[in-house]
Formats: sequence, C-alpha cells, structure tokens
Amino acid sequence: MTIHPWTGIVAQDAGVQPAASSLDLVQRAEMLALAELDKPLHISALCRVLAVSERTLRKAFNKTYGLPPCRHLRMLRLSRVRRALLSSHNQVVTVTAIATDFGFAELGRFSVEYRKVFGESPSATLQRARSEPSERCCRRQA
Repeated sequence: MTIHPWTGIVAQDAGVQPAASSLDLVQRAEMLALAELDKPLHISALCRVLAVSERTLRKAFNKTYGLPPCRHLRMLRLSRVRRALLSSHNQVVTVTAIATDFGFAELGRFSVEYRKVFGESPSATLQRARSEPSERCCRRQA
C-alpha cells in the first residue's frame, strides 16, 4: 500500500485548518444574518452568498456551537428582540413591530419560541420594561 506524501500534510492540517475556517465561516454567516434583520432568515440564501453548501454551513455551526445554523441564528435574533423590548422604556412600540423588524414573520411561532427561551411572553417583557423605569424613578425620589 502506497501512501502519498501529501496525505500526511492534509492529515496534519486537517486538525488545525477546518477549525479556523469553520469559525470564520460561522462569523461571516452571523454577520450576514444580523446585517439584514428585517428580512426572514433563509439558510439557502445565506449559503449562496457565502458560496458554501448547506451541509458545509451546518457542519461549521455544529462544530462551533453544537447547533444547526438556523437555530443559532434565530437565537441571535431572539436575543436582539429581547434587548429591543427591554430597552423600549418610554417608546410607543408593539411586540409585533419589534418582532417583524427582526425578521419574524410568523408571530405565533415567534411568541411560542420566545416563551420557551426566555420563560415569559414577549408582551410580558415589554410590560416589565415599561414599568421598571418608573419604579426606579420613584425609588430615587423616596
């Protein structure tokens, strides 16, 4: 059995190179997914822009986060929605407006997923954000 010299080089680099390229690919995918928050997330479109197959992207995300790309990127967007809801103290906003601003078109599914992740409904988060500043204000005056 003959082993070509380049197979050893590939095997040595295989442990180092894919990790760096996987992380780079994941970071570029996150950047692209968060750049257009108002649009629904489509992994196939993301793969076309990144010029990789869905399998390659899935492997990179699984290697980096242990999650598929769709799940991880939705979690990033959900976190951004939560941040927006919590920072909407005196603004007149709705959960619907914020959710759609972050690319969530199916509001029922969004609400269910938000509750699973954060343990409360998006409207409860918004109500809490609106009530907290006035409570802090009153505490300072007392």
